[in-house]
Amino acid sequence: EVLDELLRENPTVPVIMISGESTIPIAVKAVKTGAFDFVEKNGSFQNILDAIEKAMARLQQLGISDDVSTCQIPGIIGNSPVIQSLCRRIRHVTMTNVRVLITGESGTGKELVAHAIHKLSGRARKPFVTINCAAIPRDLFESELFGHRKGSFTGAVKDQLGKFLEADGGTIFLDEIGEMDMALQAKLLRVLQEGEIEPIGGGRPQPVDVRVLAAS
Repeated sequence: EVLDELLRENPTVPVIMISGESTIPIAVKAVKTGAFDFVEKNGSFQNILDAIEKAMARLQQLGISDDVSTCQIPGIIGNSPVIQSLCRRIRHVTMTNVRVLITGESGTGKELVAHAIHKLSGRARKPFVTINCAAIPRDLFESELFGHRKGSFTGAVKDQLGKFLEADGGTIFLDEIGEMDMALQAKLLRVLQEGEIEPIGGGRPQPVDVRVLAAS
């Protein structure tokens, strides 16, 4: 509750959680809620210093300071209250690994926002893969996302990785996600929950580490 309140007041401030209970579920919950880092209370004091240094480095990377009057996020220009609010939100989510749904009218720059989130995140050096869900035929969608094995269907003359494996370690942006078939959305949910994909044609599920951004 305290973390939620802090982030509501100032979403750009990196919050480092320190707790005597250092179980993995607690640490994961803290980071998912928006904490920048989680440090064990009974651990080395150096761990705390390291976490603070990382937080300060991230603030410097994002160009955050008290006297910033214009948005300093690559590709986004403006100093109106709306743009400033957008920039604060972008900076906030770049400090975490949460999935993000970007909403807005067509042509308002949703992909630009997604790309900015990727560029300012810890995944910036990894791939950024974009998929327009409205532009892919439904019968090819699963293959496009998760890949397929040679011979798994007519026309599958060779193995295909799929977009999720192409984006492994980085970010995948699903534009117009509302156009995705409901059955495929269920398979996407499994990927998000289990962290692995299963190509068409069988074989063992393959682990994949991808941050998912979506727009509608």
